[in-house]
Amino acid sequence: MLTFAEELLLLSHDEKTGHFYNVSDAMPALAGAVLMELALRGRIDTDLDKLMVVDSTPTGEPVLDGILAQIVAEPGTHSTDDWLDFLKHNGQDIHDAALKRLIERGILRREENRLLWVFGTRRYPMIENREQQEVKLRIAALLMSDEIPDARDVVIVALADACGLLEHIFSQDELQHSRARIDQIVKLDLIGQAVRAAIQELREQTIALASYPS
Repeated sequence: MLTFAEELLLLSHDEKTGHFYNVSDAMPALAGAVLMELALRGRIDTDLDKLMVVDSTPTGEPVLDGILAQIVAEPGTHSTDDWLDFLKHNGQDIHDAALKRLIERGILRREENRLLWVFGTRRYPMIENREQQEVKLRIAALLMSDEIPDARDVVIVALADACGLLEHIFSQDELQHSRARIDQIVKLDLIGQAVRAAIQELREQTIALASYPS
């Protein structure tokens, strides 16, 4: 089974170019992906005020266990928002670790090229798109129905919505039609709500910096 971070990367992967969409927005979402994975695997729990470790046993997934070790070692009490704010700076490390696992699983491959024989470029063509299509079909089936989603489906919808990846799966009309359903699903998970709020705040900060006179 793929981790949420790996599924998120697959959703952000452009099969035509071998590159990834929404890289900056994905950083806090990747932090959220790890926290959600740890929660579903019974390693952490969270309420409105704090995030706590309930089982420090390693999962066997390096990207998860590195973050779990940080949470275990941190003294004091911290909220989910606190951890998201801290871990979003680990977003590139989480991205790289998840990408490495997708390559190891034979889903993507790494390809190095030279532009004008000088500048190095890197892309990640897809070897097998079955896993990517499976994630997209799961999301589509969920949004087009009124069935109660399972925990993993709640998480991937929350993450994909948080960093704007649903825009690459559905048309604007389809998204507008499904907005109430998306909001309903995201509200089922506290970490999902926190991830979406964190990314919105990051976007607002980026816009504010861009409009600040030089």
